[in-house]
Amino acid sequence: MKMKNLAVFTIGVQLLSLNSLSGQTFNSQRLDSLYKLSDKVYSLVGTPAWTDKEQIIQFAVHTPEGQLFHVLDIEANTRQTFKSAEALEQYLLVNNLKNNLQTTPKQETKQDSKYTFSPDRKYGAFIRDNNLFIKNFAEEKTIQLSYDGSPGTPYGGVMEWSPDSKKLVSYRVFETQTRKIPLIESAPEDQLQPVIHWKAYNKPGDALSVKHLTLFNMETCTGVPIDMSPYLNQFNLYFTGWRKDSRAFTFEFNERGHQRYIVGEVDAENGKVRHLIEETSPTFISYINNFRYDLNDGSEILWLSERDGWRHLYLINGANGEVQKQLTKGEWVVREVEYVDEANKKIYFMASGINKHEDPYNKHYCSVDFDGRNFRDLTPENGNHTITIPKHRNYFTERYSRPDMPQITQIRKFSDPKFCLKIDEANIDTLLASGWTKPEVFKAKGRDNKTDIWGIIYRPFNFDPSKSYPVIEDIYAGPHGSFVQKDFGRPFESITALTNLGFIVVKIDGMGTNYRSKQFHDICWKNLKDAGYPDRIKWIKEAAAKYPYMDISRVGVYGWSAGGQNAMSALLHYNDFYKAAVSFCGCHDNRIDKIWWNELWMGYPVDSAYIASSNVENAHLLRGNLLLINGELDDNVDPTSTLQVVDALMKANKYFEQLYLPGKGHSLGGKYELNRLYDFFIRHLNPDNSFIE
Repeated sequence: MKMKNLAVFTIGVQLLSLNSLSGQTFNSQRLDSLYKLSDKVYSLVGTPAWTDKEQIIQFAVHTPEGQLFHVLDIEANTRQTFKSAEALEQYLLVNNLKNNLQTTPKQETKQDSKYTFSPDRKYGAFIRDNNLFIKNFAEEKTIQLSYDGSPGTPYGGVMEWSPDSKKLVSYRVFETQTRKIPLIESAPEDQLQPVIHWKAYNKPGDALSVKHLTLFNMETCTGVPIDMSPYLNQFNLYFTGWRKDSRAFTFEFNERGHQRYIVGEVDAENGKVRHLIEETSPTFISYINNFRYDLNDGSEILWLSERDGWRHLYLINGANGEVQKQLTKGEWVVREVEYVDEANKKIYFMASGINKHEDPYNKHYCSVDFDGRNFRDLTPENGNHTITIPKHRNYFTERYSRPDMPQITQIRKFSDPKFCLKIDEANIDTLLASGWTKPEVFKAKGRDNKTDIWGIIYRPFNFDPSKSYPVIEDIYAGPHGSFVQKDFGRPFESITALTNLGFIVVKIDGMGTNYRSKQFHDICWKNLKDAGYPDRIKWIKEAAAKYPYMDISRVGVYGWSAGGQNAMSALLHYNDFYKAAVSFCGCHDNRIDKIWWNELWMGYPVDSAYIASSNVENAHLLRGNLLLINGELDDNVDPTSTLQVVDALMKANKYFEQLYLPGKGHSLGGKYELNRLYDFFIRHLNPDNSFIE
C-alpha cells in the first residue's frame, strides 16, 4: 500500500499491530512513520542555563544538523557555537564559567544524632518513651519536660527552639488508627502465590490524628499552657516558625472541611493565641499553591487570598490582622509567587488572565510594589510563559508559545523594560510542508452564556473537511488544576493515536476547574458529577456548528483517575450526548477515594452530596458503551472503587466491558491498555480512516 504524506509534532505513537475485537488491524508501520517526522521543529531552544558571569548564558538548540550548543554574551551580543556537549563543557571549564541558576537554598537540618540542638548549643531536645526531654550539656543533666506522653498520645513531630534558646515548641499528637486498604498482587514475579500489600489510606469521614501545640520554658523547665480547644477539628495544623526576637511563634490551621483557614501567633511568655489571618468560605478554601510571607518579623504579612472572588495578593497588618492594602486586583489570578524582593519592596509572580484579548490560562511573569503600585507585566507577548532566573537577578529568560504558535525564546532585563534580546524562534516550515496541521485553540460561551470556555481541537492527519469525523473528548475535570495544553508541543500519546485513527479529539476546561474566578471554581462544590459537562457539551456543539465535519451524533469520552470518574459519569448523566466512554482507574465513589482530595471538593462531614455524585449509586442510569480499566495495585485510587461499579452495573443488568490488570498501578498508559482504548472507540464510533485495515 502506497504511503501518504503524513506528519505529526507529537510523541511517537507506540502502537503494535493488534487484531482488535472487531477483526480489524492497526497499521503500526504507517503510524510509526509519523514518529520519524516528530523532530522537524528546528531552532527549538532547550532550558537556558545561566552562568556565574551575569551577562553570559548557555543553551542548546535543535537544528537540522542536530543539537548545537551556544554560549551567549548578552552585553556584547555575541554567540559562540559548539557541536557537542563535551566541547561546550570544555569551553566553560577553560573560561571558569559555572552554573548560576536561581535555586531555593537547602534547609540546614537541626538534627544531629538523637538531639535537636538549641541555637546556643547548650541544650539538646529528644524524645524518650513518648515524652519530651532535654539534655543540658553544661551541667551534663537530662531533664524531662513532659510526663503525659503515651503510645497513643506521643510528643514529637516537631521540636523547634526559639532563636534565643529559651523556649521549645513541640506537638503532642492524639493519634487515631489509620485505615489500611489491601492491594492484592495476583501474579508476582518472584513467587507463584499472590501477595497482599497493605496501604495506609484514610478516606472521607475517617477520624484523623489531632496535634496539640506545646510550649516549654527552659528557664523554669515547665510547660506554658496553650488553649487548643478552638483548633481540635483539624484537617491539619502545623508550626510555621519563630519570630526572630523570640517573642512568639506562628502556626497555620486548616479546619476539617476546608472552609476555615487560620494563621495564628502564640505569645511565648503566656501562651495566648491571636489570629493574624482568618479565611472563611461557604464552599471551600483551596490551599493549593498557598502563599504567605512575613515582613519585618511579622509586622506585616504578604498573603494570597480569594476573598474578593479572584486569587490576589494582600498586605496584612501583623498587629491587628486587618488588610492594609490589596496589592493586586481585577478579573485575573495570581498563580504563584516567584520572589519577594524586600530591599526594593517588590513582589514577582506568575499570573493568568491579565490580558483580555488572550487565553486567560496563559501565564505571565509580573511584578508589583509592596504598596500595590507599579504593576508590570514583564512578559507582555500573547503566549504561555516559562521563565529562568539566575541568582544575580539582573536578567531572565522567557520561553513562550501557544498550541498554535511555536516557541520564542528571549532575554529580558529587570531594570530596563525595553530591553529584549531574542535568542531564537522555533521553525516549523518542514513540519508544515509535510502535511501536519496545527491544533486549534477554540473558545465558546459556557452554560451562563457569558463566560468563555477554552479548549483545543485536534484534527486527524490527512484531514479532509468533506468527510465526517466522530469526536472524542479527553477529559480531566479535577478541581485542583486546569488541564488543556497551553504550550506548543506534543499532546498526550492517546490524543495523537486517536487523531491518527480518524477521530477529532477535543480537550476542554469547563467550569469547576481551577485558575479562573472563585465562582467558576465553586461549580464543583459538592457536585463532582457536574464535571463542567454543561459547558463542555455547549462548547462541542458550537464547534460543530462552525465545523460541520464534526459528527456530534458520534461522541466519545475517556479519562484517567478523576477523569475516569468523569468519563463514566458522562454515560450516566449526559448520555443523550455521549455515546461511548473509557474510564481508566476512576474514583467512582468519592467516599471510597483518598481523604484530602475528596473532602476538599465534596465537603465534611460526608453527606448525601457524595451519593448524588457517585457512579456506583447511579450505575443504573448507564446508557451507551462503557469500558472500565483499572489496575489491582492502584495505591492512588482504591481498586475497589471500580469493582463496586462493576457490582452495581451487574445488579442493574447493564452491559459493559472491563479490563482488570494484574500488577498494574495508577499510571495506566501501556501499549496493551491503550490499544484496547483505540479498539473500543473504533468499534463503537466507527471512524472512516485508512489506518484501519
